[in-house]
Amino acid sequence: MAMQLFYFHWLLLRLLQKLINFSTNIYIEECFYFLMENENDVKEFIFFGEDYKSDVDEKNLGLIEVLKKLAPGTSIRTALDDIMRARMGALIVVDKEGVLNLVEGGFRVNCKFSSQKLVELAKMDGAIVLSDDLKKIFYANALLAPNVNIKSKETGTRHQAAERTSKQTGAIVIAVSERKNKITLYYGDLRYVLEQSSEVLRRATETLQILEKQKEIFKDLMINLNILEINNLTTTNDVCGVLQRIEMIKRISDIVRRCLVELGKEGIIVSMRLKELVKGLNNDKDMILRDYFGSKALKIESILRNMNFDFLLEVSNISRVLFEELHEKSISPRGVRILSKTNLLEKDVKLLINHFGTLDKVFDADRDDLTKVLKNEDLVDSLRADLESLREKILVGKKV
Repeated sequence: MAMQLFYFHWLLLRLLQKLINFSTNIYIEECFYFLMENENDVKEFIFFGEDYKSDVDEKNLGLIEVLKKLAPGTSIRTALDDIMRARMGALIVVDKEGVLNLVEGGFRVNCKFSSQKLVELAKMDGAIVLSDDLKKIFYANALLAPNVNIKSKETGTRHQAAERTSKQTGAIVIAVSERKNKITLYYGDLRYVLEQSSEVLRRATETLQILEKQKEIFKDLMINLNILEINNLTTTNDVCGVLQRIEMIKRISDIVRRCLVELGKEGIIVSMRLKELVKGLNNDKDMILRDYFGSKALKIESILRNMNFDFLLEVSNISRVLFEELHEKSISPRGVRILSKTNLLEKDVKLLINHFGTLDKVFDADRDDLTKVLKNEDLVDSLRADLESLREKILVGKKV
């Protein structure tokens, strides 16, 4: 019965995915928000597409580097924006091995690059060839003659030449559309439309607001986990709920980072806020994994990172994979995270964990038992005071 319900939920999510689907950019092909009622509380989720992973593939990684070169604040982006505002068209190729073999006619410029020169040269119909480091202008008013047998989805001659040249040589080719008033980037088989900075900033800000809400939920979950751990009441679902939220925050933060690539210098404030929100998140995740999975922590982290987002939506699914349990089960932390909040050195924390095994036994240990492990009475007195202080802070809901 449980397995039938699981597949029913899976099919339902697939149906929602197909019904609610809109394009944003090359990184996030599908994105929707929905509310999912789980027992007594309503949880907010963001969906990134059926096979989303935090790690970008090699092609997208290369595109990110290209976008950095064209980010607002760079000379070439200034020129591109000026060309678009002037309602002019342009075809710009960044030199790479094989590009010059496709260049016909035009005239050799061979001068130092500047945004003003690029804008003036764009007044002519032909292509402009730049050096691979974007510091020189090689040719202007040139004709590109790529292989016409290369398939192109574009209709205009300028964009067809741009797409085919990029596919044939792997070079960066930029086409500015005079009629549509937009900038299209071609990089190998990839096609990407550069958005206005204001639009990218708006999307980044909205995503950041979602991230802030998720961070607030995460804080509440951590406070609850602290209380459960010191009272030895933790269950597999409690742990998986925290790990689920961490993974969601990491994936949402990835979206903001990708927006920041396009924003360049204009994204400084968003970047500062993002750093505040994700500060310490990786450390919390590492501590929790070490607490409940020990030597398997790295393997579990890899499973979470590559987990299909459909599957990640249900805490029970995560519990089945990570703990191999069909039902909620009590589990005790080793104490890595809580004991790291004390003044003990890491080696002393390891001694306690190796001897007592779980956090609750460390809290329940008397002075003599602790002294046998740590071999230092002053250190034991300091630890007991730290543990009592932590207990009081946790029980009143303070962050530790």
